[in-house]
Amino acid sequence: MVYSSLLFIYGYFPAALLMYYVTPKKYRSITLLILSILFCGMLSIWYLAAMAVYIAVNYAACHIIGKYVRRPAAALPFGAAVVFDITMLFVFRTELFTSFQKTIKMPEGFFPLGISFITLSAIGLLVDVYTGRVRGDSDIVTFILYFLYFPKLLMGPLMRFGSFAKTLSNRRYSLRDIGIGMTIFVKGLAKKVIAADSLYMLYKSVTDSGLEDMSALTAWLGITAYVLCFYYTLSGVSDMGTGISYCFGIRLPQSFNYPMFSTRIKYFAARWHIQAVQWFRRYVTKPLSGISRRRWIRRLIFMAVWGLFGSWYGMSLGGAVWGLIIGAAVLAENKFSRNKALGITGAVYTFIVTAFAGVFMAGSSLRDSFNYLLVMLGGNRIFADSLSLYLTKSYIVILLICVYASTDLFRNMLMRSGRSKLRTAVGAVSPLIVLAFMVLCTILMSYSGASEIMLIKM
Repeated sequence: MVYSSLLFIYGYFPAALLMYYVTPKKYRSITLLILSILFCGMLSIWYLAAMAVYIAVNYAACHIIGKYVRRPAAALPFGAAVVFDITMLFVFRTELFTSFQKTIKMPEGFFPLGISFITLSAIGLLVDVYTGRVRGDSDIVTFILYFLYFPKLLMGPLMRFGSFAKTLSNRRYSLRDIGIGMTIFVKGLAKKVIAADSLYMLYKSVTDSGLEDMSALTAWLGITAYVLCFYYTLSGVSDMGTGISYCFGIRLPQSFNYPMFSTRIKYFAARWHIQAVQWFRRYVTKPLSGISRRRWIRRLIFMAVWGLFGSWYGMSLGGAVWGLIIGAAVLAENKFSRNKALGITGAVYTFIVTAFAGVFMAGSSLRDSFNYLLVMLGGNRIFADSLSLYLTKSYIVILLICVYASTDLFRNMLMRSGRSKLRTAVGAVSPLIVLAFMVLCTILMSYSGASEIMLIKM
């Protein structure tokens, strides 16, 4: 069961809200814990068992580290727990998982969704306890919710334990928040079901045609669909989780801030998966940058961390190359471009860089990625053909809509309008638009019961 399933939307979610709000306020954290455990159990009983072991190991490690904080005795449990967490991530996100499944006879369809975010959350918490920023004897309910809180389980956001605990204690209960939460949820659902799934169909149509006789236009259509699908999948699931959490009175931070078609790569990097990027900056870049004051070493560290960030997405060399390209582009931009890039010129430049980087994220191997890149650059000496014209004709409308919706142009227009008639009109019809999107998404999901297409399992 995922957020974009009819079972969740019309079954689990309403029942969870009802159960939550009939519970007295002082027991609602326990209710959230029960709901989160049930959600994990509905994903798979194996998932629940794996998370129980994972949380138990990290809770014990935090408790031991907290007793010996800032003393040499804390180093051993800290190191052991970090190695355990990284090993779990490596096992579940690589081909080792297939043999691991067969060894203990797990169901073939089982995958520990959210393991990437859970692992980074655990490592960040261990570091904070080790350095004395967080107490090792934290409340057990808050501790478990930090990992299993189901609105942030699948796609984050990555929050520090202290920030999450503070957010959990500062809940707001009102019909207005529920309304805002439902709006954000439907927005994310539309991103996933309408935008991402349609773009994925275009991407598959391109890749299924083979590279041998592919035209450059077809290749550009395919990578454009992939990059936008990647964005809409991640941001859509993140928005759904944020909206769900709003309905429980818990405000999670925004994960994406319209990064696509930014006027500079630097802005793209700052707006893309904000909390995840900040995690790597806080726990990897800053500590390593303290090793040397030499600028070239810090630049190498900056690029290396972006490569690590990219490999965290795909657990592959292609993901690492994606990160290295983004990191190198940011450094080059900072060195050679002192002025802000001009509007559309900067947006086109950013798109080209992210498209080239996306080729490596999408490819099953570096060789396939380089071959695809060669086709994009006209390596087959075919600019356009009947397939590219057919795909353009079939998908041009959805592509243009997705490109526009991935920018902040409409939001900025509303902000500049102040209290004008336009803003009033948009506010008046918003409930109808949300309802229309909800109905459309339900119709599109009614065939299979869910929208479970994921380019990358996190």
